[in-house]
Amino acid sequence: MKRFYILIALFCFTLSAHAQFGVGGGGPTTTGRISGTIIDSLTKKPMDYASVGLYRSGGKSPITGVVTDEKGNFKLDNVKPGKYKLAISFIGYPTKYIEPVETTASKPDAKLGQVLLAPSSHALKEVQVVGQAALIENKIDKIVYNAEKDLTAAGGNATDVLQKVPLVAVDLNGNVSIRGDQNVRVLINGKPSGATSASLSDVLKTIPADQIKSIEVVTSPSAKYDAEGSAGILNIITKQKNVSGFSGSISGGVGTRQNNGNGNINYNHNRLSLSANVGGNATWPQTSLTSSDQDFFFNDPAQHRSQTSTGTSRVKRHGVIGSVSAGYDFNAFNNLRSTIRLNQGGFDPNSNTDYTRTYFYDPTKNNTYHNNNIGHNTFGGFDWNVDYTHKFKKEGHELSFSTQWSHSKVVTDYTTLFTGLQDPTEFPNLKNNIDGINNEYTFQTDYTLPINKVFKLEAGGKNIIRRIRSVSDYFNPSGADFVYDPVNSNKYSYDQTVWAGYSVLTVTLPKGYSVLAGARLENTDIHGEPHNDVQNIQPFDQNYNTFIPSLTLQKALTPTQTLKLAYSKRITRPSLQFLNPFVNKSNPTAQTVGNPFLAPEVSQTVELGYNTFIKSSVINLSAYYKHTTGLIEGLLTNLPDGQEGTITTYQNIGVNNSYGASFFGAITPFKILTIRGSINAYTYKPTASNQLTNQQTQTSTYFQYNAFLSAQLTLPSNFIAEAFAVQNSARRTIQGSNPSFSIFGMGVKKQFMQKKLALGINAIEPFNTYKNFNTDIKTPTFTQSSKFAFPFRSFGVTFSYSFGKLSFSNPQQPKKGINNDDMKQGDQGGGQGAPTGGGR
Repeated sequence: MKRFYILIALFCFTLSAHAQFGVGGGGPTTTGRISGTIIDSLTKKPMDYASVGLYRSGGKSPITGVVTDEKGNFKLDNVKPGKYKLAISFIGYPTKYIEPVETTASKPDAKLGQVLLAPSSHALKEVQVVGQAALIENKIDKIVYNAEKDLTAAGGNATDVLQKVPLVAVDLNGNVSIRGDQNVRVLINGKPSGATSASLSDVLKTIPADQIKSIEVVTSPSAKYDAEGSAGILNIITKQKNVSGFSGSISGGVGTRQNNGNGNINYNHNRLSLSANVGGNATWPQTSLTSSDQDFFFNDPAQHRSQTSTGTSRVKRHGVIGSVSAGYDFNAFNNLRSTIRLNQGGFDPNSNTDYTRTYFYDPTKNNTYHNNNIGHNTFGGFDWNVDYTHKFKKEGHELSFSTQWSHSKVVTDYTTLFTGLQDPTEFPNLKNNIDGINNEYTFQTDYTLPINKVFKLEAGGKNIIRRIRSVSDYFNPSGADFVYDPVNSNKYSYDQTVWAGYSVLTVTLPKGYSVLAGARLENTDIHGEPHNDVQNIQPFDQNYNTFIPSLTLQKALTPTQTLKLAYSKRITRPSLQFLNPFVNKSNPTAQTVGNPFLAPEVSQTVELGYNTFIKSSVINLSAYYKHTTGLIEGLLTNLPDGQEGTITTYQNIGVNNSYGASFFGAITPFKILTIRGSINAYTYKPTASNQLTNQQTQTSTYFQYNAFLSAQLTLPSNFIAEAFAVQNSARRTIQGSNPSFSIFGMGVKKQFMQKKLALGINAIEPFNTYKNFNTDIKTPTFTQSSKFAFPFRSFGVTFSYSFGKLSFSNPQQPKKGINNDDMKQGDQGGGQGAPTGGGR
């Protein structure tokens, strides 16, 4: 705690030293406003949507600009004292210049009153010019998927959008991977969410697709980012408009599988900005079909037996997520931002399964039994952050401080009942209530100094404090009720503290060369305390240092061609579910248990990438090699003491070497048609450590891939149509394979009222009622084959409506903030919860 208080004192001292508003390295102490009203000189009526540009007196490049409102008014805010020139233009009118317009420190506001604009003698017919970003953009350090331009995602959720992002794959349960690696850190507006740390897949299903503006994929993060997340970073950007005035939108969809609604309001006035957003998602009850075959042979015919099962799983989901943001620019050098994001959701699974046992060595023991599992799961919490940025006089020179408190609570209650067992004590009925609370406190400072045109230095420090508490209460049947079970009930406390410091140097060289080199050092301190009234499980501690170098070399071959070579090192710390030593018995025939002595995964990646733009087309190619040590996987073994069923234990199973290549491109063969596609292919070749070689059954080199293809038609009368397909191969482990995944969808949208209103229809898997997902596991003592059939077919209608009158400006918003890119998420479902039934 001493280091914590030192950090707070340092934060306050530095804040007081640098936050003298307006000092700004010798810059002006205040900013002001230039305002006026544009009037047609002939009609004497106000002119809305006239463009007003601000130039320095004698300058040729605009500093900023706005558009007049319906009353012809314009306001240019955050104007430093000085002499300026105004350029006022409107289609059919010659540009009018007003110069000089002067503001001073003592009189920062200039009110011009009415400004008359005379039409040209040869007025042009009004023309509308619209600029539009591509659906997929490739930038120097990331790939950007502009989801707001994806009409087939309307009415869906974040999981539906992620399925179409290049290099990203999402499986049936909502587990996200980049290039086949599930060690992904998901951020929302550049910041982590406490909710995603506990239950990522569930939270993603509560975020309406209509709330998402874009998704950024960072595959080779520099040392500036946290060391965690071997696969990379996914940053979900929600719709936030950088405008002046009042605006908002509402959107939603109703379908046969799920229903969505979303609304946002934005208000920006002078140096104050406010915004609020709320969205919700609810599914209809969905019934899935399950089946499995287990063959226990133990290399001994005298023990050969098998078990088959068939059943149904019914799940319904709901979720709400919302945020409120406020920001204020004290002047051109100091600004303060704060956001609070709240989320709440849940799902209620209800499964019924019939089991049949066959004993090949003794048919008289053959039997059948039934299991009913009833669950109630809720999750919720908030993320509250405060960001302060101080900009110096020199462009790009800035210092920022960020703090964040993330709080989440996950409740998992389930009751499992058995009937028909020959021995009722084999799988006794039980009830389990699990309450998990996660508090995460982050303090971060970042400093950027452009030394000259060649060198730029970035440095910073960070402290993350995690406090996780889990209480699991078991109850045994007693007559018609249940009584507390002290033997299996447990409490678990997990404390993790991370200290980090980094430095990154960017060098811009002649002839199109640039270098990005960085280093990061992190210290991780862990203390875990399991408690049980009967079991003697000792507390555990871990402390380790991690050095993270990064290097990127880039060459601009031509103005449209770029070649990049990157090296990065990443670690993946195991999260709570991997470390919890208590057995999860939510499914008594398929139990799981954590391992408190797990070490983090460490991966090193070398990537060579090429990007080119050819007219309206873009092509990106990359080849990469990844070496991972301490690979974490779940190993299945049969239950001890002759019990029927399996138990999964998490282990650092060994090393994996992977070679891969990816491609994505977009082409417009005709003006009305755009085709986009991506494919990522890679190898999986695990080498188990010596003590685990006897558990490994998959020893070959395996080829895996994920691919996406879409086509969009822009038709007359503001109609747009689109179709897409996704295909992911099965994912391998050292004991078998997890399900492959594919999906097909299409939609059409019609826009009205100058594109402010849109109505659409879409269909997902219109030709298949169910999608089948198969899992195959093979160990030295048994084999297991499972099939899960989920109802994917859906039809829906969507709508969106935007309102408000806006004037667009280009203020430099702060780009810093909390960015905790860490913690291995595993199945990304969190905790010791009962199975969700794979609902989407």
